Amino acid sequence: MTPTDAPLNGGRPAFRTVLELLKPITWFAPMWAFGCGLVSSDQSLADRWPMALVGVLLAGPLVCGTSQAVNDWFDRHVDAINEPNRPIPSGRIPGRWGLYIAVGWTLLSILAANVLGEWGRGAALAGLVLAWAYSAPPFRLKRNGWLGNAAVAVCYEGLPWITAAAVMGVAMPDPYVLWTAGLYSLGAHGIMTLNDFKSIEGDRKLGVDSLPVLLGPVGAGRVACVVMAVPQLVMIALLLQWERPNHAAVVAALLGIQCLLMGRMMDDPKARAPWYNATGTTLYVLGMLVTAFAIRPLVTGAP
Repeated sequence: MTPTDAPLNGGRPAFRTVLELLKPITWFAPMWAFGCGLVSSDQSLADRWPMALVGVLLAGPLVCGTSQAVNDWFDRHVDAINEPNRPIPSGRIPGRWGLYIAVGWTLLSILAANVLGEWGRGAALAGLVLAWAYSAPPFRLKRNGWLGNAAVAVCYEGLPWITAAAVMGVAMPDPYVLWTAGLYSLGAHGIMTLNDFKSIEGDRKLGVDSLPVLLGPVGAGRVACVVMAVPQLVMIALLLQWERPNHAAVVAALLGIQCLLMGRMMDDPKARAPWYNATGTTLYVLGMLVTAFAIRPLVTGAP
């Protein structure tokens, strides 16, 4: 622990340690999904940029940040085994400050969500409920790799996309938005499985049934690949049905490269899962953006 990371004044954690707890690197996924939702709405930001800004902050620093604080508080015993240098197990966030931050960030997220209208508010509240259910008893969905990964995938991809479209004035429920957000949420379940490879040891010791624990690295790797690929195949078929062949071809090319990378990952899934998350997942989210551009005229009814 460095002097600048040590708890301050009566045990309060330093600002930089709180920021570390909220894990800014994880905010990218929901903020990207929110951005895709903005693109898919095909609406100008000129009159709605304040709402869009609130939405971006809600998707990333607020709701996603809340989920990270909640998870770290209820996972502090697991992290003491897997990652003892994280803010709570290391003592840099002392006492019950981790819980106080999680509750405070939840309340701040609810306040921000209230300005986004019915669908935006509902999606944000659903995300917060799933964030707590994922980590906190009595539900603690993360104990089951199938349920826990589904909850995170919906929070990271589907709900931000829907929120953005609603904020931009898309009449909801819009079938194109819901199909797209739903399919990319389903595929993100595989991304969450790959994330679980880094904590196999601690999960096994403390009874967290992540898919790498339940199925082993090879089995979980295969499931992750299939779960990521199949929704993209369905999306390609839908784009063709919706008469968007050029966009379908780009998404298909991105998926083809992902499949090549998946084959390399499966040579040693435990060691290469982080590598695939940095390569194949990037192609996956690029496909999301391509799809967002594809459905723009469909959402607005343009020819």
